[in-house]
Amino acid sequence: MALNITHQIATLAGTTIPAESVAGSGESPATTTVSASAVWKSPATSHHRCRIQKPDFADGGVSPPVSPCRSRQLSPCRSPPLSPCRSPVLGGIRADLSVACQAFATEMELAPAAFADDIPSVGEYKEVRGAHDKGNGVPVYVMMPLDSVTMNHTVNRKKAINASLQALKSAGVEGIMMDVWWGLVEGDAPGAYNWGGYNELMEMAKKHGLKVQAVMSFHQCGGNVGDSCTIPLPKWVVEEIDKDQDLAYTDQWGRRNYEYVSLGCDTIPALKGRTPVQCYADFMRAFRDNFSHYLGDTIVEIQVGMGPAGELRYPSYPEQNGTWSFPGIGAFQCFDKYMISSLKAAAEAAGKPEWGSTGPTDAGHYNNWPEDAPFFKKEGGGWNSPYGEFFLTWYSKLLLDHGERILTSAKSVFENTGVKISVKVAGIHWHYGTRSHAPELTAGYYNTRFRDGYLPIAQMLARHGAIFNFTCIEMRDHEQPQDAFCAPEKLVRQVALATQKAQVPLAGENALPRYDDYAHEQILQAASMNFDGSNGEGEMCAFTYLRMNPHLFQADNWRRFVAFVKKMKEGKGSNKCWEQVEREAEHFVHVTEPLVQEAAVALMH
Repeated sequence: MALNITHQIATLAGTTIPAESVAGSGESPATTTVSASAVWKSPATSHHRCRIQKPDFADGGVSPPVSPCRSRQLSPCRSPPLSPCRSPVLGGIRADLSVACQAFATEMELAPAAFADDIPSVGEYKEVRGAHDKGNGVPVYVMMPLDSVTMNHTVNRKKAINASLQALKSAGVEGIMMDVWWGLVEGDAPGAYNWGGYNELMEMAKKHGLKVQAVMSFHQCGGNVGDSCTIPLPKWVVEEIDKDQDLAYTDQWGRRNYEYVSLGCDTIPALKGRTPVQCYADFMRAFRDNFSHYLGDTIVEIQVGMGPAGELRYPSYPEQNGTWSFPGIGAFQCFDKYMISSLKAAAEAAGKPEWGSTGPTDAGHYNNWPEDAPFFKKEGGGWNSPYGEFFLTWYSKLLLDHGERILTSAKSVFENTGVKISVKVAGIHWHYGTRSHAPELTAGYYNTRFRDGYLPIAQMLARHGAIFNFTCIEMRDHEQPQDAFCAPEKLVRQVALATQKAQVPLAGENALPRYDDYAHEQILQAASMNFDGSNGEGEMCAFTYLRMNPHLFQADNWRRFVAFVKKMKEGKGSNKCWEQVEREAEHFVHVTEPLVQEAAVALMH
């Protein structure tokens, strides 16, 4: 899936946001301190430490990546400690995993290897679990490469994919997440669906006993952080947008965005006689019919794309062509004629027709900071005025209505198929420590110091029985740039509490490719839903790990990953200490080695 923008926000370990820095911003220390202690309860999970581990800075530990992001005060990064468990290393990488890693560099075809595995799954995707189950473990999925299916409708790097799926299954992974690209499947002509490549991928997943989270990717791949390939919208859709550019999201300077069809025309038959929502419904129906024999068994979840990067948001921070860079506030995307028409009607209904001619024009530029833009200033900013309340309510409601329309279609299409439906929401954590939360506002999340913008989203998902999928789960506040007032831990806590209140299941993803124990332990904490203010019950219903690539199969990364998967599956109800789980995981790596080597033998031919 095209990754959301937090994939670029690399971590700066050991960089805390001192209280005086927050105070200097004019914010209340009580509400903007971004220390982890303010977010997490004391660890109540039953995974106890048998002994205290001290950081080992000379053992080749994997440091969190250094951020290219703007930061005025950076402290040196620390290397996270490694667990005492070690895998035999051959040439820097275990022999049984080297084939999976090396296969990524080849395009060789593979004769399917015979493979069987009886590793148990976690509760059949936790069918009876909701937001309140008391801890039966969290199943882990792994994202597939974005270009797993080629433009020619074949499986890309089939040899690598097959070897990797074997390795993932041997690690106890529950399944995989794959993007089903609108631009590939229906790329040539409306209503002409080519499922080539996806049929084979589904069969490979089934053969290896892996579940599938299928993403209905109605957005463009390319232009966001982590996008390793370019897959545009269907060419016939692009042709229609070229004819009427108001079908594209538009900013106040007239810049058009082709990542996703503007929600302003959701109900307008502008795409060869169909509305965009009809196109999405027809696509999902064709997917259901083609893959009906996998639904509820191999395919257990349908994640419905609702915006850029597949997320329910506006494309307010596009990286393409250098338009935006972290940690800019972004820009409102409501200046196409269809959205202005809606704004005008809303303003007239509110008795304020003068508010309906345009969106805010004092909200700064993409790379401004909140205090640089009059609309977002903490004192006297337009966001906190009657006009601001009117505009932001309208802007965020349009996004919620967009989600409602697509979810209504998705629920109708996949009813009684045994699959769950999920929606991804972006983890916009920069400038979270300010009053206006400007980057969230431009993205369509009406979340400020005085208003919870995530509860309405959770309630909308609850009405349709959908899962709330959220990212940046692995991030810690003190790892982020000090001056951007990032607070991912506080944001994750707010979202988790909103899902508990709305009684909607919460699933998570990591925003950065991270392989170190620090990130894994942060994910384990978040997955336990053990937050201050929470009811202390339940866990996340699933976690999707970013991403299948050669780095995952490097020896130390793989060892830590296997231990992480086992800890997640144990759940917070386990009485095992972490070192015991890690030792069992290490044994698990060794006893499953023949399974991975079986794939290696097949890969040699």
